[in-house]
Amino acid sequence: MHRRTALGGALTALATAAAGVLVAAAVSTAPAAAAAGGTGTGYLHTSGNKIVDSTGATVRLTGINWFGMETDNKTFHGLWSSNPWRSQLDTMARLGYNTLRIPYSNDALKAGATATGINDFVNPDLIGLSPLQILDKVIDYAGSKGMRVILDRHRPTSAGQSPLWYTSTVSEATWINDWKMLAQRYAGNTTVIGADLHNEPHAEGTNPAATGACWGCGDTARDWRLAAERAGNAILGVQPNWLIFVEGVSCPSGGLSNVWDNDPSNDEDCGWWGGNLSKAGQFPVRLNVANRLVYSPHEYATSVYRQAWFDDPSYPANMPAIWDKYWGYLYKQNIAPIMMGEFGTTLQDPKDKIWLQNLMAYTGTGVNGMSFTYWSWNPNSGDTGGIANDDWTTINQPKQDILTPYLIPPTGGGGTTSPSPTGTPNTSPAPTTPPPPVTGGCTATYKQINSWADGFQGELTVKNTGTAAVNPWSATWTWPSGVTLASGWNATVTQSGTTVTAAAPAWASSLAPGASVTVGFTANGTAATPGSVKLNGTAC
Repeated sequence: MHRRTALGGALTALATAAAGVLVAAAVSTAPAAAAAGGTGTGYLHTSGNKIVDSTGATVRLTGINWFGMETDNKTFHGLWSSNPWRSQLDTMARLGYNTLRIPYSNDALKAGATATGINDFVNPDLIGLSPLQILDKVIDYAGSKGMRVILDRHRPTSAGQSPLWYTSTVSEATWINDWKMLAQRYAGNTTVIGADLHNEPHAEGTNPAATGACWGCGDTARDWRLAAERAGNAILGVQPNWLIFVEGVSCPSGGLSNVWDNDPSNDEDCGWWGGNLSKAGQFPVRLNVANRLVYSPHEYATSVYRQAWFDDPSYPANMPAIWDKYWGYLYKQNIAPIMMGEFGTTLQDPKDKIWLQNLMAYTGTGVNGMSFTYWSWNPNSGDTGGIANDDWTTINQPKQDILTPYLIPPTGGGGTTSPSPTGTPNTSPAPTTPPPPVTGGCTATYKQINSWADGFQGELTVKNTGTAAVNPWSATWTWPSGVTLASGWNATVTQSGTTVTAAAPAWASSLAPGASVTVGFTANGTAATPGSVKLNGTAC
């Protein structure tokens, strides 16, 4: 995800009657039993179109993506929030997500790579750790919840995605060697079940001079199917127990469709980046270890791109045939399992709600349904948003309600939220009584940490210069009109109009005389210094 070009165009309006029929079928499907085996026992393998565990029991992966390790931060996003990282995983497991797909870039694996964007106050156990060491901790804790982990080579570098699995600066050898390193690093750890080899191979250039990823064209420099075999077999050579997840391409020829040139010979049937597995039946991925191949298409809604099929007069009745053509046939013909690695939407367009309801119904319920990992946990995915809201704590309930009937919680994953330092997560409403006034005074200092074209990051330190503790403390400040809060940490940070309030977290509610607290935040708009800073109503 993060950006994707897709092909198609707007045609006609929604067929409301057809939508009503299919939506009713989607929402009336019985939910899967929560105790349907979690994520199974031992390593996983395949049998026909099913994923099974070491005992032969069918397993359905119903997971979620938590991205960030593929970006400049080189680690999970949201570690800057006021919600500790363990608590975020607790919530994912409690909601029913039994698998975590973790995108990374090869930059994050380099010696000396540094993880940034971490709230040290909330996540002190991550201070000074490398991206790989943080990944180790997340994997260990996810495993303790009964979750499984799929590693996703999302980008060659943190700068962006690539149509091919290699670039001028990241060779195929680097791609494969890094995969072998990860396979060896987690050998024997059954939490980590496999490798999503490369995210969203796609077309580039136009035929006959195409330069993007093709499927079955036979050109070793561009044929994604052949590259997947090379990498998959190299990984299985050092870790034969892993599943190999292979995404599709966008256009099987590897060239963009010239729909604008009035030359039908240049046109072909193209789909989402990574979403077109229409040639996999004819040109299957051949691995040296049997029963390890899982096909992993991506599928998106209008909030990513308004494909022509969304405006077909028969929508959404036309969608199952489209899914069948691109990837569903592999499952229906018992060729291989499907694990839909990414799909998501902002739900802003009514068509998207219909799309998500129908897509989930298409995957089926219970352990025999198709596996999936939703995009994403992160609220900061620009074209889909997330299951987490902007506070990285509360949940987007309309999305979750659609997904819940299809989720199979991890064994042991339905427990309580990880405790904060005082034993109680700060999820209760703000107190209705005003906080006590400060006895004495306060001082405030501001430091701008970073800025970019349409936003900035800062830290406001407030010190209690009074003679008594302030409990609970609450700091407020104002921003110019047009500056809006994006995220905050070390407090529960909210905004109303131009006033921002940072309320004390439950685990650090008291501010002793002479003590200070630093509230971090990111904001949208032109960088601005907080004004009219107050501590419990007393001007600083």
